[in-house]
Amino acid sequence: MSSLADRINDALPQTQCTRCGYPDCKAYAQAIANDNAPINQCPPGGAAGIAVLAQLTHQAPLPLNPEHGVEAPMTVAVIDEAWCIGCTLCIKACPTDAILGSNKVMHTVIEAVCTGCDLCLPVCPVDCIEMVPISGHKTAWAAWSPELAAQARQRYEARQHRLVIEEREQAARLEAKAAMKLADLEAHTRPMETPSGTTSDQDAADKEMARKRAIIEAAIAKAKARQKA
Repeated sequence: MSSLADRINDALPQTQCTRCGYPDCKAYAQAIANDNAPINQCPPGGAAGIAVLAQLTHQAPLPLNPEHGVEAPMTVAVIDEAWCIGCTLCIKACPTDAILGSNKVMHTVIEAVCTGCDLCLPVCPVDCIEMVPISGHKTAWAAWSPELAAQARQRYEARQHRLVIEEREQAARLEAKAAMKLADLEAHTRPMETPSGTTSDQDAADKEMARKRAIIEAAIAKAKARQKA
């Protein structure tokens, strides 16, 4: 039998919009299960979603907290490609990889997998993104569906997995680079521009070498930790 947090997460719309105040739907579900958050902080789920959460948690239904948004029709992001500068910030912000493009190349949205989370809006430096309603007067679960929620969840989890792999690969590259510098530390340390042969000169050189060694060893340790995270 799944845990209460799992059942709550299954009941959430999986838009990953963060309007609830948590980084994703799973975190909000865990907070509800731990009695650290009320059940009325999910605008995409709306009143229908709150009713389901109330049943799961054996609580009385509550009106949606307006501090987290209002129940509204489903929307998708549309990029004005004439104004897009290809900065990639919206791509990095999208929780479901619904935006295609690359650096300095025009971006476009895959409408079928956009959750309408709005997270791309605040990061766009030229305001070329608009959220367009696509469900008429239907809101919350009347506009959304379990199938769309499942798709959004799968894409979000796949993206999170990819980001972890990319982070570890980047950390491995940085570790290898730092290890090469450590192995050839003397070649990367400029000779002291002072008269040679004195004890003070040698002490200064040794201190500089030790300083650089400590920096590189710290970088290696940090890279190793990132690969294990």
